Amino acid sequence: MTALRWQGFLEQCGYAVRVSEAWSGKLTDLLIALHAFRSYPSIALFKKTYPDKPIALIMTGTDLYRDMPTHPEVLQSMEMANAIILLQSAAMDLVPAHLQAKTQVIYQSVKAIQRKPLLKRRFLVSVIGHLRPEKDPFCIVRSLAFTLPESALHVIHLGNAMRPEMRQQALAYDSTEERYQWLGELSHAKTLQALSRSHLMVISSLMEGGAHVVSEAIAIGVPVIASDIPGNRGLLGEYYPGYFPVRDERALAQLLQQAETDPNFYESLERHIQARQQYVKPESELRSIQALTKRLLN
Repeated sequence: MTALRWQGFLEQCGYAVRVSEAWSGKLTDLLIALHAFRSYPSIALFKKTYPDKPIALIMTGTDLYRDMPTHPEVLQSMEMANAIILLQSAAMDLVPAHLQAKTQVIYQSVKAIQRKPLLKRRFLVSVIGHLRPEKDPFCIVRSLAFTLPESALHVIHLGNAMRPEMRQQALAYDSTEERYQWLGELSHAKTLQALSRSHLMVISSLMEGGAHVVSEAIAIGVPVIASDIPGNRGLLGEYYPGYFPVRDERALAQLLQQAETDPNFYESLERHIQARQQYVKPESELRSIQALTKRLLN
């Protein structure tokens, strides 16, 4: 999705763009690589073939929070790149000091849809993302045991199970927990519609480079309850009031209950989300990409 969005912006700027899993070897004026570790072979080959042509590297969450300490290719890709792009501001802390001068943050933008009227009898919470261990996808289900029995919380979980055991677990929770519903993978349009009807979105990831679904929630105006990791802080801001410690279902339950029952807290979440909307506007991302490519190609 990041690659296709960048392609659209670059074509708006008048550039011809090819998207591929690896550099084809064809004549190219600017290589934009997504993922420092996986794109290392393409970056190295391009640098060897065209030593004077520019490379822009977009760093991912797995680059920053998993692969950098154990895979030297990550740092080598960063060294070869003429520009390093981060998707959220907190990631700058992990960039070596000598590389920060060529590093910038470009927030992922969203073409916002209108928020739908909220349900009155249910407090709808959405969890969006494929079911993978690094997402801690069932933290939300574990948290329900620590909420009040009279709570109107209802959780919808959207995303494909990436492992058979996670599919089985999701189906088991769906059949035994009245307040949890696993919907599987829906189209992007239907996912945004579900998000726009939600009182809250929960993201419980263990690591993120800057989850696009958080940007989507910000653009629509849906408050977020988020695990306290740099990838979420870089998008929601240091002083956002909706963080809980990683894997802490009790703390998550407390925030869910507070958002449901305390109007002042819920309105505070909404105000913070609205203040972040300036960062996820398509025109802002377009201007940043346009300035980046013009600088590198000149």
